Amino acid sequence: MNPVQIFTTIPGLRTFLADYRHDHSIALVPTMGALHKGHASLIRRAVTEAEVTVVSIFVNPLQFAPTEDFSRYPRSLDSDRQLCESLGVAAIFAPSAETLGIGNSEEITAVVPPISLTSGLCGAFRPGHFQGVATIVTRLFNIIAPTIAYFGEKDAQQLAIIRQLVRDLNLAIEIRACATVRETSGLAVSSRNQYLSATEKEKATIIAQSLQLALESFRLGERQREKLLAIVQKNLDRVPEFRPQYLDLVHPQSLQPIEQIETGGLLAIAGSIGQTRLIDNIILRQRRAVIAIDGPAGAGKSTVTRLVAEKLGLTYLDTGAMYRAVTWLVVNSGLDLSAEAAIAELLSLAKIAIIPADSPENVTIVKINGQDVTLEIRSPAITSQVSRIAAQKAVRQQLVTLQRQLGMSGGIVVEGRDIGTNVFPEAELKIFLTATPEERARRRLKDLEAQGNGGISLAELTQEIEKRDYLDSNRSLAPLRKAADAIEVNTDHLSITEVTEKIIALYHLNSGNLGR
Repeated sequence: MNPVQIFTTIPGLRTFLADYRHDHSIALVPTMGALHKGHASLIRRAVTEAEVTVVSIFVNPLQFAPTEDFSRYPRSLDSDRQLCESLGVAAIFAPSAETLGIGNSEEITAVVPPISLTSGLCGAFRPGHFQGVATIVTRLFNIIAPTIAYFGEKDAQQLAIIRQLVRDLNLAIEIRACATVRETSGLAVSSRNQYLSATEKEKATIIAQSLQLALESFRLGERQREKLLAIVQKNLDRVPEFRPQYLDLVHPQSLQPIEQIETGGLLAIAGSIGQTRLIDNIILRQRRAVIAIDGPAGAGKSTVTRLVAEKLGLTYLDTGAMYRAVTWLVVNSGLDLSAEAAIAELLSLAKIAIIPADSPENVTIVKINGQDVTLEIRSPAITSQVSRIAAQKAVRQQLVTLQRQLGMSGGIVVEGRDIGTNVFPEAELKIFLTATPEERARRRLKDLEAQGNGGISLAELTQEIEKRDYLDSNRSLAPLRKAADAIEVNTDHLSITEVTEKIIALYHLNSGNLGR
């Protein structure tokens, strides 16, 4: 493992990253240091999903009020470096306030988020906090220019503000949220937990317990604000040492209070035990699961995905049909297939409608600008050109956006190389379907012989599959990767039926955590 590089200056970091910008994804995990298990989970996911990971460590004075704990906030660069290195981080950016241009905080250009996002929840009690966060995060984005940035769901208000910032400033950065990491007691992991005594830590578990009670009630059908808040408050009252600052149910994106949960609600709490302020939240989401199935070629993904969708009553999302549709559009427009800018423009103006098949025997219906092209996209002329179009970055980016829109309400099963790491990184269930190269070669040889196409040995097929695995894993666009939270299923010696049943069993086993 290569040693992590530490940079304190902007030129040094930018020079280091220059070699990666053209054909590598760059992940950023912004932190204030004192790294703990929560940060580690963000970093692990970033290292898994991107080629290069940068962790920034900067205790931001702009987000601390005069009465808050800026001076005593823990600083532990050496142990932070060791953790980052052990997890495979490429670089740490540890700038000074002067490096980030905030030596004199009264004379800086600030980023001011919408009042609607900062006036409630923590913003009501920490004036200026989120302006300070937005200002520094924007500077980090401009300095590092990451492809992806990772934030924890525990800081839900911060997450919503950063997402809005990226949209409003048209930044080419994808914001990925990572689930809150908890102690075995349920207490959300935080740098501030170290300020709690053993007794206070035990008392603090009432926060997560109360949120869990609301979740259980939600699963039983409760959707009303007052009833959900009453359930939480009644349980919090059992521990008078916990002094609530706020308890609210808001829309996860707009952060505005809601009276009834339609698609999803953010139930958030803040309060203190002793001298330590703690926050926590839970998403109450009303949607069916997204099942993401990735894996190498020849592992049986396509057949298994269709069968899983059928047996669970979910929708099979045919991403291949989308790439065929774009190829049909480009071919019929008369554009040069290598004119990437023109193709990006054409695709941006097109309306692609995907109507999933209602059974495994039927095909996905595809319409472009209102025209049904379901049959045309499967012609040999289109098939021969799909790979050229699918290899274009702009095409992929726009189709990933479309796929995410189609999956927004959940209830889909989708397969590919990077579905769990890139397309649906927040999928409720991720499966990595694999098999040894030898087993996949045996399956391929059997298919060829059944078609009357012999003339190739098992050793040659194995070598071809190993070469493809290498190329798929090292391609710059959509590389094959196993998501950090994916469940690996080895299909050696398993039939299609057995693999399907195994995935369905995993779905039911995790049903308590799916589709909420």
